[in-house]
Amino acid sequence: MPRVIAFVIFPDFQIIDAAGPIGAFEIAGRINPGAYEIAVRSVEPGPVASSSGVAMMADRLGDLAGLDTVLVVGGDGSRGAMRDDALLNFTRKAGGEVRRLGSVCSGAYVLAAAGLLDGRRATTHWSRSEDFARRFPKVRLDPDRIWTRDGEIWTSAGITAGIDLALAMIEADLGEDTAKRTAQQLVVYHRRPGGQSQFSALLGLDAGGRRFGPLVTWIRENLAEKLTIDRLADRAGMSERNFARAFAAETALTPAKAVERLRLEAAREAVEDGARPIDLIARQTGFDDPERMRRAFVRAFGQPPQAVRRAARTTA
Repeated sequence: MPRVIAFVIFPDFQIIDAAGPIGAFEIAGRINPGAYEIAVRSVEPGPVASSSGVAMMADRLGDLAGLDTVLVVGGDGSRGAMRDDALLNFTRKAGGEVRRLGSVCSGAYVLAAAGLLDGRRATTHWSRSEDFARRFPKVRLDPDRIWTRDGEIWTSAGITAGIDLALAMIEADLGEDTAKRTAQQLVVYHRRPGGQSQFSALLGLDAGGRRFGPLVTWIRENLAEKLTIDRLADRAGMSERNFARAFAAETALTPAKAVERLRLEAAREAVEDGARPIDLIARQTGFDDPERMRRAFVRAFGQPPQAVRRAARTTA
């Protein structure tokens, strides 16, 4: 019997939140014939328009009989979806009946509004983390994770992280070889661990062919130094004004914000490793003052370095 994977969509959903994971399960089902069957469900059956205007056909939510996994996708329409009683009731019922329940990106709003994430670890798109934490303080939000699993409830960060979530589920169901072959067909990384930083995904700028790739590599290697904009501009061989404009155009970040995020990425990895004192990590990653690093951690991750370290030890 195939495992039926049901994707729940709603008006103004993000189409890649559904299409990416659907593609992963579809390919895995071709590699292992009969492994999966894909369903798309919505409160109202028929064509459901995504935020791009492109529609996807859906069946009515209906009952849960025969469903193995339910995945609620995200998108701009998630704020309205989390107030839809029919959708919330279906999601709550799924939480008690299906083998596995999850969300992609801001689909976590629906799971949280249904009360299914209270006391559980979860993630969502980094840009939604402050709003999510404010709305749902009972959720143990980890805003920097690519995906999380707490029991049989899975959540993922934004957009392409839904593919990472699907590959992790495929590996859990069918083994590493099938997940690897699926990733090869998708031309994506076989395994981006759930614990990989969303900031790493945002700042993969040191790949070949990127204008500021060599500069970002140099920044990563020199985080303890004073990385002022004039020094970075000089390193790039540009005037400060042109450098700031060009860097922001390529990365969607100011140079100062990019440096802080690269420092946070390195500091978090060192904090979770647990081998070095917090104050030493602050100096080595360029924060200098442990209090300054603590404030940056709270802004980015919602918790101070000590709490991040404790959580890493708990889940190790």
